Amino acid sequence: MRKLKWGVLSTSRIGLEAVVPALQMCRNAEVVAIASREQARAEAAAAKLGIATAHGSYEALLADPQVEAVYNPLPNHLHVPWSIRALEAGKHVLCEKPIALNAAEAAQLIEAARLRPELKVMEGFMYRFHPQWATVRQLLSAGQIGHLTTIYSTFTYHNLDPQDYRNVPEYGGGGLLDIGCYSISSSRWLFEAEPRRVFGIVEYDPTFRIDRLASAILDFGVGTATFTCATQIPRHQREDVCGTLGRIVIEAPFTPPFDAPARVWLHTADETRQLDSPAANQYQMMGEAFADAVISGAEVPTPLEDAYANLKVIDAVFQSGELGRWVSL
Repeated sequence: MRKLKWGVLSTSRIGLEAVVPALQMCRNAEVVAIASREQARAEAAAAKLGIATAHGSYEALLADPQVEAVYNPLPNHLHVPWSIRALEAGKHVLCEKPIALNAAEAAQLIEAARLRPELKVMEGFMYRFHPQWATVRQLLSAGQIGHLTTIYSTFTYHNLDPQDYRNVPEYGGGGLLDIGCYSISSSRWLFEAEPRRVFGIVEYDPTFRIDRLASAILDFGVGTATFTCATQIPRHQREDVCGTLGRIVIEAPFTPPFDAPARVWLHTADETRQLDSPAANQYQMMGEAFADAVISGAEVPTPLEDAYANLKVIDAVFQSGELGRWVSL
């Protein structure tokens, strides 16, 4: 079987602890190189993960002829610049979410990708590849909860580390870009539509100057989605998908465990059913899907236009928070 040869752009924690090990488990992938701005850090990461080549600069990795595809887990403000440079070097790109700081920046990446149609680019929203979401979408399409009317979503954690890029506004820190993007993405995906208007309330940390608490209502015309994301309250996540005949509850919608079943409940007037999905590594499933698209020449599962649309909603939530009123999209 042909295996896509990957290079990893940086020694970030998400890459070292989650994504790179998952790529190494893929049936159709091989991680051949990793880069850091410091040669010693690259060599340490390569030794730890059993990667053959360590580069002391990002430029060197992009110039490496053995690398076919790049995984970009850099801080948010570097997603678009280095993804474009990877495309210019002839590499396919899987970039961490959010793919850009805002919709305007995402449009720059879309334009760069259009100039190189032979290359695949995708935003790394791994949650969509977990089998629990196939269960949720099947329940919806089968009318198990009637017509979809509203979605409630929560995603929070507690992080006061001043060195973490998530707490640095210039690096694209803050809750909306880091975790609120999941709630927006899943709502758009389940409604299979874009919201018509958005109302948001955003609270900023006075020291870090990042959004530490945000709540918003997305009006889809045929229903609503309401979510809260926060970076300074205890860790929690959940999503309730409600219809005219029942509701679906997803216990861990975005980061379910790798080694245990993911639990979903279906509540109707007649019954409550627990529908467990098998343990799965959603990063591995994402990596395999992306590699399949590259190898076969098919379209990637989530196109850049989806990433652009998600960022338009995030932009509108920020704008609504500033203006104190509904913002139309």
